[in-house]
Amino acid sequence: MLDRARNVSSRAWSFYVNVVGASALLTGDGRRRLYRGAGLDVHTADIGPACYFHSDNLQIGSGTLINHGCHFENVERVEVGRNCALGMRVLVATSSHELGPPERRAGTWRLAPVRIEDGCWIGAGAIVLPGATVGAGCVVAAGAVVRESCDPGGLYAGVPAVRVRDLEPGAGANT
Repeated sequence: MLDRARNVSSRAWSFYVNVVGASALLTGDGRRRLYRGAGLDVHTADIGPACYFHSDNLQIGSGTLINHGCHFENVERVEVGRNCALGMRVLVATSSHELGPPERRAGTWRLAPVRIEDGCWIGAGAIVLPGATVGAGCVVAAGAVVRESCDPGGLYAGVPAVRVRDLEPGAGANT
């Protein structure tokens, strides 16, 4: 549909994805079709309004819920697996800076991909930083900051996020 760069350096692409696509006036399926037309590899219609995407360097699996106001700073690749749930205002970042000298602490820009594997639940307001992989079946508590990879099947909480406990395979709300 759009023949320009598929990232925010194209004002047309950015408007189409981050204004029109983020509108509360769209239905989930309409939003999914719009995002796919803009080059995002989205396999779910369960994406809420007010979400932000830096580029089309993204894959979201089927059955996944992306809640209201999630922010994907996907300069580098972001992959979200199947049957995941990202709470309101989750931030996924793929860029940062090396620590620089005193006259400019934000040093050299660095990029690293983020992967959220199948079945994860990322709580509201959590932050997933560059280079992190959240292993299959993990829960990341609301407000946690994931700066390192999380092994599968665990509950992670805190700043920085640490494994609080193992989650039983197949465990539900009554365990």
